[in-house]
Formats: sequence, C-alpha cells, structure tokens
Amino acid sequence: MNQIETSDKTYTIGELAEEFGITSRALRLYEEEGLLDPQREGTRRIYSERNRVRLRLILRGKRLGWSLSEIRESFDLYDSCLGEEAQLEWMLEKLAQRRDSLMAQKKDINNALQDLERIAADAEQALHGIRSGQRKAGQA
Repeated sequence: MNQIETSDKTYTIGELAEEFGITSRALRLYEEEGLLDPQREGTRRIYSERNRVRLRLILRGKRLGWSLSEIRESFDLYDSCLGEEAQLEWMLEKLAQRRDSLMAQKKDINNALQDLERIAADAEQALHGIRSGQRKAGQA
C-alpha cells in the first residue's frame, strides 16, 4: 500500500476548517464518507498530516466538479496494490471528461450570451424608435 509521508504534526477540526475555509460540518461529512480518518481522543477529532493532504485533494476534486464517490475512487486506487499509476490513469480520464463537459457548457454560455446581446440590441432599437416618435408603444 502506498503511503503519503506523514509527520507527527496534528490538527484539530477547527484548525483545518479555518485553514481551508470550510466548515467543521464539511469535515465531518468527509469523515462519514470515508475520505478522512481522524484519530479520536474522547469526542475530539485529531487529524494527521495525511488527513490534511487528503483534505486538500478532496477540495481540489470538488473544484474540478468531481463527486465525493469519484474522489473516494481516486483514493482507493492510490491505496490499492494498483497504486499511483492506476490513480494517474484514472485522473487523466476524469480530467478529459470534465474538460469536454466544461467546453460544452462554455459553448452553451457563448450561444446564450450572443442571444442576449441580440435581444438587448433589438430592445434598445425598439425603445429608441418609441422615444423618437417613429413608433408607438405596443406596435410591432
């Protein structure tokens, strides 16, 4: 099993929440989803450097639009005997899929913006016609 290098440094839930600009509720959710595994001291959660690195990866995955199950799949691949190579192949496939999706969304947005500009220009022209007396309100 591959291991991320760890140090003896530990973090509280509040420290990680503040560092990454997230809520403690989000950290608990990631724990419930099996993405983080803090140690327990009574009811206190103690996060290792490994958990901190995984949290950074979780948040990067979320920014890329990945679901928590996709992020878990990536972690599982890394932790498996397939290791980093399988994880990187998986990641490249997911990145290509996300890129294609974003490019399609970008095309849709550009088309919507062109429609918006055309409609706004038509409305401005109609308003100018009404104000200059060339056209009465309600006329087509």
